[in-house]
This record gives sequence, structure tokens and C-alpha cells, in this order.
Amino acid sequence: MILPIFYILFPGLLGLLLLTIRRWETVVTFSGTIICLILAYLVWWLPDAEYFFVGPWFVNLEDTWTILGRRFELGLNDRPAILVLYLGTAFWFGAANLARAGRNFVPVGMCMLALLAAVITVEPFLYAALFIAMAVLLSILILSRPGQPVGQGVLRYLTFQTLGTPFILLTGWILTGVEFGGADTEVYLRALLLMGMGFAFLLAVFPFHSWVPMLAEDCHPYAAAFIFLLLPVAITLFGLGFFDQFAWLRNADNSYLWMRNVGVIMTLTAGIWAAVQRHLGRILGYAALLEIGLSLIAIGLAQGELSRDFLGVLFAALLPRGMGLGVWALGLTLVWFRAGGLSFREVQGLGRETPLAAAALTLANFSMVGLPLLAGFPVRMVLLEGLSQISLLASILTLAGCAGLLIGGLRSLAVLVMGTEETGWKMTESPVQKTFLGLGIIALFILGLFPQWFLPIFANLPLMFKNLVP
Repeated sequence: MILPIFYILFPGLLGLLLLTIRRWETVVTFSGTIICLILAYLVWWLPDAEYFFVGPWFVNLEDTWTILGRRFELGLNDRPAILVLYLGTAFWFGAANLARAGRNFVPVGMCMLALLAAVITVEPFLYAALFIAMAVLLSILILSRPGQPVGQGVLRYLTFQTLGTPFILLTGWILTGVEFGGADTEVYLRALLLMGMGFAFLLAVFPFHSWVPMLAEDCHPYAAAFIFLLLPVAITLFGLGFFDQFAWLRNADNSYLWMRNVGVIMTLTAGIWAAVQRHLGRILGYAALLEIGLSLIAIGLAQGELSRDFLGVLFAALLPRGMGLGVWALGLTLVWFRAGGLSFREVQGLGRETPLAAAALTLANFSMVGLPLLAGFPVRMVLLEGLSQISLLASILTLAGCAGLLIGGLRSLAVLVMGTEETGWKMTESPVQKTFLGLGIIALFILGLFPQWFLPIFANLPLMFKNLVP
């Protein structure tokens, strides 16, 4: 049993198979969810040994798959990442039918899942850039509805992601020569500049961030939020591969300093823009940008002896982020169905007709801000505490960015519940919608009140990067 084939090739082929029967959306959604849950369970259940017995059958485990001279290695340290990837995707697939995310959502999502598993396992790691580019191209099938014109946000998203890939590949070529042959300071700086430009395009760093709110405004909220979650995680893991591979990069103090500063600026600007928006979808987009900024801050703090602690914070934030974006996107989608749009003018008073959806998107917003009792609070507290020990100004600016997102959430809540006494309150959500929204709200509180239940799952994820963790 070759594990990389089982977790890369198999899901990709299943995604193509589901694409051929996508007219039966309920069957496809159920099948995709169950398959992801089974694959997640298997990667958790598999023993650490090289072989095991299933009744009378002997099963040999191989963690390396070689094809066309490239290796895909799924070692013990990579398994938690694969577990989180498949388990999180199953959560998103489970509500896809309710959100009417489209016939292509689950089949294409399965294919993207296979490509992102390849990003984690491919060696040499630079080939991950090509798999990310292919995942971006596939995501267009989720973001654009058949028979409808492609929006400006989708075009800009595709343009910026495509521009980032050549910078990354050129950086890898330069750094490979540096690692083996040595180079002067000018070559190092050139490589660092190219790498910074590449990841600025890929991670929507200011001023290349405009596609994120545009995408959230133009596209289906659930599909856009799925991309906001999946793609930055894959790109972040790829970026950490650079630090893990090249000693001069991880040993340079300025690398971590610049990472922290960029993260602080990104968090601050995203919060400011979120505070003044008049469109619920765009606020979601700026929340996704704020999450990327906080991830960069966590990487910037993961230096020396603290590397495992703050890389652990980076990975521990994935569950609250995925839960927050999922609940937010589902509530936003239901409001969108009711109003026909997401501008403040269109959704005014809709919270009185869909109170559970309004509560879900508001609480998810507050969770991503980091309010106490909600899912995002534990990791936000650890991150801000660590940042304040290095730079009080940076921590204040980061807190100001979170406050901006909080203002955006309060303004959204005020618009949603606006009305007169004659308007009244009523719940128009269906029983299934109430169930999903209710479970999502409860999960936000459970993750915030009992973080010790989920934090151990992410404890070993930093071990993926052997040279970063002492």
C-alpha cells in the first residue's frame, strides 16, 4: 500500500468520477463527505510500523511514491497535516448542498484536495508551486457559475496568482545554487526580493490584496470562503518549506523581522478596511486577509527556541479559522439567498427574518476577532502575548486591526437587526438550516471554552519542518 498514491492519486480520480455524475448533487455531496472522513480516519488509524495485519491479510506500508523522477513522501510527521486537510474539507463538503455551492464544488474540491496533499508531500519541495498553480486554475470552476460571465474579482485573482508563480520558481532556482555553491550578499538580496514578490502575489499582501474583497463580493460566499481557507494554508506550508530548506534564510534575523512587520501591516490595514465596508461579503474578505496577516506574525515569532511554540500557534489557529469561516460563510449564504445581495441596503432588517443566520455570521465574525469564550480567543491571546514581549507597538497595531474587524461586525449586526416594532421577528430558516447553524454556533463556543480538546491534534504538525524545529 503506497500511501501517497492513496492520498493523492485516489482522491483526484474520485473527484473526476464525481464530476461525471455531478447532476445528482445530493449523492455527490454525501459521497465526497464520506470519502474525506474515511481517508481522514485511515490516516489517523494507520500504525507507525512499516506493515500491519488486517485479519489474515498482510499489508505493507510504503511512504514514498516516485514518478517521473519526483518523489512524494508521506512520512509520520506529514500524517497530521493530511488528517487536518481531509477532516476540514469533509466539514465544508457536509454543508455544501445546504449552501447551494454548485454542482462543481465537491468534485473540483476533491481534485484540489489531491493537489494540496501533493504540495505537502512532493520532493523537491519547489514543485509545490506548480501544484498550487493547478489548484488555482481548478478553483475557477468553483468560483464561476456555468453560463454566467466571469467576474472582475475572479480575473484579478487568477492574474495575481499566476504572476506569483514565476517569481517563486525563479527564487527556487537561485536559492538552489546559493545552497550548494555559495554566493555573495547581492545574490541573497536578489533571491529574497524575488521570493517576497512571489509570496506577496500569492498571499494577497498589500498592495496585491484587492482581489480578495472583490472575490467575496462577486462570487458565491461559501465558495469564496472555501478558497480563502484552503489556498492560503497551502501557500503558507509551501513558504515554510523555504525556511526549512535554506539555512541562510532561517538564520537571518531580518527575515523574521520583515515577516512580522508585513503581518502587522496586513492585519492593521485589513481591520481598517473592514470597519468602513458597506457590504457583508467584502467584510468576510478582509477577515480572511486579517487571518493571513496573523499567520505571518506567527511565523515571524517562530525563531530559535520559540520556533515550535509559535509554529504550533500557527497550526492551532487552523481549526478556529476553518470553523469561523465555515459558519460565517453559511450564515452569509442564507442571508444572500433571502436578500438577493449582500450590500447593507439589501440586507437591512434581514436579521429579523433569519435570526439564526445573522447570529451565526456575527458570532463567527467575533470569533475571528478573538473575543473571549469564542473559538479564536485562545490562539489570539497566545499570539498577542508573544508579540507584545518583542514589540509593544506591533501588538497594539495588531490589536487595532482586530478592533477594526470587530467594528465591521458590530455595524453588520446593527444593519441586520434594524427595523421597527411593527416589523416583528420570525424564523424563516428551514429545520436543516437551523440544525447546521445551531451546531456551528455551539462548536464556536466549545472550541473557545475547551481549547485543550483540539490543541493536541496540532501539537506535532511543526515536526513536518525538521530544520525549523530544534
